[in-house]
Amino acid sequence: MTDDAGVSRRGALAGLAGGAAALLAGDDRSASAASPQATQAQSAVANVCRMTPRMVEGPFYFDPDLVREDIAEGRPGVPLKLLLQVTDGATCQPISGARVDVWHCDATGQYSGYDGQGDDRGISTKGEKFLRGTQTTGSTGEVAFRTIYPGWYRGRTTHIHFKVLLDEKAMLTGQMYFPDALSEYIFTAIAPYNDRKAKRDTLNSTDWIAGADGDHITFVSIREEADAYVATLVIGVDRAAGPEKAEFGRPPGPPPGGGPGGPPPPGSRPLPGAGGPPPGMEGGPSRARGAGSIVPGKN
Repeated sequence: MTDDAGVSRRGALAGLAGGAAALLAGDDRSASAASPQATQAQSAVANVCRMTPRMVEGPFYFDPDLVREDIAEGRPGVPLKLLLQVTDGATCQPISGARVDVWHCDATGQYSGYDGQGDDRGISTKGEKFLRGTQTTGSTGEVAFRTIYPGWYRGRTTHIHFKVLLDEKAMLTGQMYFPDALSEYIFTAIAPYNDRKAKRDTLNSTDWIAGADGDHITFVSIREEADAYVATLVIGVDRAAGPEKAEFGRPPGPPPGGGPGGPPPPGSRPLPGAGGPPPGMEGGPSRARGAGSIVPGKN
C-alpha cells in the first residue's frame, strides 16, 4: 500500500530503521518482547498497580459509535498498533467488559468531524470519522487498535486521547504521549508529516497538559516491528474514586480556540483571531498528577 506522497508504509518504516532504532534503544520505556501480547504483559508488570491521571478531554471528542479495530480509514502515515490494557489500580486485576474509545489527529494535525482544521484552520472534516474507534476489553482487560502515528497541532505535543467507560456513568478520560525523539524523527523524515510548512512548537517537556503527568504514567512503551510501531499502555482505573463532573454525552466540543475550562498557563498565546487558547488547551488536567479518577457522568 502506498500513501498520498508515494511512500509505502513498509518503505517508510525501513527508512526509519536506522535512526529510529537508535532512538528507541535509548528510551528506558521501550519494550523488546517478541510479540504484542508479550510486550503488553511486560508493560503491565511495571505499571499495573498505578492509577492513570485524568486529563482534559479537549475540543475534538464525539462518539461516532464505531466498534472497530482499524481506525485509520486509509489516512496516510506511519502504521501504529495501539495495545491498551485496563486494570483496577487498587487490586491490580484486569477489567473485562470495559469500553475504550480512542481518537487522535492525523499526520498533518487534522481531527475528523470538525471545521477549522489544518495549519491555516481552513479545512472542514465534518462528516468524517477517521482515527476514531471503540473496542471492549476481554478477559485480559486488553484492546487493540490499528492506526497511524499521530501528528501534532499548534500548542500541543504528540498525543492520543482515550476514554475508559466501566458502565453507563463511570469513566476515565485521559491522554497518552510518545517519545519526543521518535516523533521528531518521523516528523522531519517521513511524508506526509514533513510536508508541512508550519514548525512544531510544543514538546512533551513544554506541554502544560502532559506536564501534569510528571511520573510518565501515560507515556507509552513503544517498539518497532517489521511493518508498524507497537505502542502499549496500561490504564489503571480507580473504581472507588469520588464523583466528578464529566459532561459525557454532551454535544461535540467547542470549536478550536474557544470553550470552557481553566485559563492557559502564563505566556501562552491564543490562535490569531481566536478568543481562547489553541485547540486542545482549553482546560488542563482536572486532578493532581498520579491521582486516578473514574468519573461519573451522564449518558
